[in-house]
Amino acid sequence: MSTATEPAAFYPPEGFGAPKDRLASDSGPVGLPAGTQVFSADDHISLAEDIFYERLPASMREHAPRIWYREGAFELGSMGNSFLPPQFSHVLMQYDPLKGSSTADLDARLEQLAADGVDRELAFPNAILALLGFPDKALREACFRVYNEYVAELQERAPGRFYGVGLINWWDAAGAARTLAELKALGVKTFLMPLNPGKDDDGKPIDYGATAMTGVWDAIEESGVAVSHHIGETGLSTPCEHNAMLVAMICQVASFREMFGKYLFTGILDRHPGLKIGWFEGGVNWVPAALQDAEHMLASYQHMATRTVEHDIRHYWRQHMYSSFMVDPLGLSLIDLIGADKIMWSSDFPHNESTFGYSRRSLSAVVDSVGPQRAAQIVSSNIEAFLGIAPQASQEPQASQEPRAGQEAQA
Repeated sequence: MSTATEPAAFYPPEGFGAPKDRLASDSGPVGLPAGTQVFSADDHISLAEDIFYERLPASMREHAPRIWYREGAFELGSMGNSFLPPQFSHVLMQYDPLKGSSTADLDARLEQLAADGVDRELAFPNAILALLGFPDKALREACFRVYNEYVAELQERAPGRFYGVGLINWWDAAGAARTLAELKALGVKTFLMPLNPGKDDDGKPIDYGATAMTGVWDAIEESGVAVSHHIGETGLSTPCEHNAMLVAMICQVASFREMFGKYLFTGILDRHPGLKIGWFEGGVNWVPAALQDAEHMLASYQHMATRTVEHDIRHYWRQHMYSSFMVDPLGLSLIDLIGADKIMWSSDFPHNESTFGYSRRSLSAVVDSVGPQRAAQIVSSNIEAFLGIAPQASQEPQASQEPRAGQEAQA
C-alpha cells in the first residue's frame, strides 16, 4: 500500500488554475467503502447578501458593515471602502465568480460539490474575517449574532448537507456564555476562535492562557461546542516584491504553533478537560513535529516552568484535538503518529488551494495511502465526531464510494 504521492505525478506543471475556471472532477470510483458519505471538513462560503444592514437593530444600522459585489469579489466594508486588504480582494476574485461559491445560490453550491464527489460540508466564512478585529465590540457581537442566524437558515435549507461555522464573543466571559447559548440554540455546531484574540477594553493584548480568560474557557467547555482554529491571520513580517501570495501562504499553513503551545503549557486544557479543538487548513504533517518539539522543550525547560503540565504532551493531542488537510501525502505517511481518528479530509471549496476539480483524485490518494477503512474515517466519520453529529448513511452508494477494480483484497 502506497504511503506517499509523488508531487510530479499529482500536480500538473501548469498548476490547477483559478477555481472560477475549473470544472468539477469526473465521476468514477475512488475506492471508499460503499455507503461512505464524503464530508469536507473545511470549505468556505462568501457572504453575498447585505445582512448586517438589513438585520441589525435600527440603532446600529447606520454603522453596519455593508456587503457588495465588485470586480468579481464580494466585499465587506463601509461607505464603499472595503475592510479587506487589496491582496485579499484579489484572491476572492479567483473564486467568487464560481457558481456556488457564495450564499447567493445554495442549490448550485450543493450541485457543484456533489459533482466533485463531496456529499456534505462544513463551511467557514471568507470576508467576514475582517470583522474579527472590528473596534466597536458591541457592534461586532451584534454582527456575529446576525451572521450566526443567517448560517442557521442556510443549514435549515440543506439539512445534513451544509453546516456553517459560527462566531462568538471570545473577549469577555459573559459575552462568551451569551453567544454560545445562542449558537447552540440555532444548531450551529462549531465556531471560529481567532488565533489572534486582539486587545481588551484597556487596550492590552488578550492572552488566551491568562487567568483573566478562565471564564471564557469555562463558558466554552460548559457549552460543549467544538472550537475551530483556521489559518489566514498571519501576515508577512517583511516586504516581498515577488510572489508575495506564495510566500504568505507558506507562512499561513504554519501558523498554529503559538496557540498549540498555549493549550499545552498555559493550563487551558488542564483546567478545561472537556474542550474539543480543531485545526483547519494547515495540513496534518505539522502535528508529529509539534508534538516532538513540545516534548523536547518541556524536558529542557521544565525547571523554569511557572505552572505544572499535568499530562504527557501526547495526551493533549489524543484527548482534545483534530486537524484537517486537502492534499498531504507526508502527513498520511505519519498516520500512526497522528492517529487515524484525528485526521479530517477537506475540499476547501472554492479556494485556490482547494481540491475542486480534482477532489476524486485527492480522495483516491487517501485510500491508496491508508486503505479504505481508515480512509472512510478520514473523509467522513472524524468530522462527524468533531462536530458531535450522527453519521448520515448514504441512501444509494455513489460512484465515488465503490471499490476500484482489484481493491477488494486490500479492503
